[in-house]
Amino acid sequence: MNSEMLEALQAVATDKGITVEDMLAALADALESAYKRMPGAHEFSWVTIDPDSMEFRVFAQDLDENGEPEGEEFDVTPENFGRIAAQTTRQVMTQRIREVERDLKYEEYAGREGDIVTGMIQQTDSRYTLLDLGRVEALLPQAEQVPFERPEPNSRLKAYIVEVRKTAKGPQIVVSRTHPGLIKRLFELEVPEISDGIVEIKACAREPGHRTKIAVSSNDATIDPVGACVGARGARVRMVVNELRGEKIDIIPFSDDPGEFVTRALSPAKIKEVVVDEESGTATVVVPDYQLSLAIGKEGQNARLAARMTGWRVDIKSETEVADEAAYEQVDWAEGEWVVDEETGEQVWQPADGGAAMSIEEWSEAVAEDSEEVDDSESSLEENTEEVAVETEEPTAEETEETAAEEAEEEDLETN
Repeated sequence: MNSEMLEALQAVATDKGITVEDMLAALADALESAYKRMPGAHEFSWVTIDPDSMEFRVFAQDLDENGEPEGEEFDVTPENFGRIAAQTTRQVMTQRIREVERDLKYEEYAGREGDIVTGMIQQTDSRYTLLDLGRVEALLPQAEQVPFERPEPNSRLKAYIVEVRKTAKGPQIVVSRTHPGLIKRLFELEVPEISDGIVEIKACAREPGHRTKIAVSSNDATIDPVGACVGARGARVRMVVNELRGEKIDIIPFSDDPGEFVTRALSPAKIKEVVVDEESGTATVVVPDYQLSLAIGKEGQNARLAARMTGWRVDIKSETEVADEAAYEQVDWAEGEWVVDEETGEQVWQPADGGAAMSIEEWSEAVAEDSEEVDDSESSLEENTEEVAVETEEPTAEETEETAAEEAEEEDLETN
């Protein structure tokens, strides 16, 4: 009988994927629970099992006034304990086996956060999608799904593990299809140079379902990092694109120079100049007028991805805008600032020279007067210019002939 029980335990352990020691510990706990349910059972007792003979005994100790065990251990195994244990142990054993299975499953996936798994779609609704990973199920929440991506049931799907939770019902694995780490893991699967560490993905920015930018570098001067990721005729990157359901992927070479990195990140736009301000973390990019829309991208997508990937705040300007700003800075403006009057709560203009503050109406009138003075000055200048033009106006041909005739007559009179 004992040998048959040992063989049964070994078979269950093999089927459930747990060790015989765990099964014996679960059996001991089940027998202890069964004994304490018997009438007259000792409060402080435990069960031992001989792993060779499968003989189990129940030992106990007395308790003192404080509830602490005292005295020697003694054997309290009931005569009919085998029959009673067989009746009451099954439920407890089943419960313990499930707990051990849950712990093993949790330990299997607890260290795999940031890894990629392949599962089969079981159920999909408006809240989440269930993926069957074999021994466990993974939860793909709606927030982690790519917009408008509706995989068919029973189809295989790759996902990125973002969290492994330990719950009373077993491990809960939360996966994602929108995480940038999914891009890196997919390229590791398709590009041997990345998995070997020769090519590294330095930065990644993604808008799920639309476009992704990655920056790659090579630790071997003889290997082109971009070419390694693209593959022959684009075979490698095409596999990643197919897994992402057609999402566009831009692959650029990484650069330690911030200006050069921002320039490459904004490709395919042609950049004229990049000015980096390290204090504010801003990169001002100057592009030709006809390249402005391409640099910004559809709804600002290209600029957003470039900013996320480089870590710089990207400010894109056209050549015309830069020229206008330069001309604007050359104009002399009245120095001062708009402040709030503490008494009235209204905004007033406070000149920088310490003069009296002006309300919005007074400031508008002053600006209008300055404009009128400028107009009057321009009008006076135009009138003076016209008078000078009249005074210096050249004589006509007829006036020149009359003047010449008069001078000839004067000369004849003087001769006579």
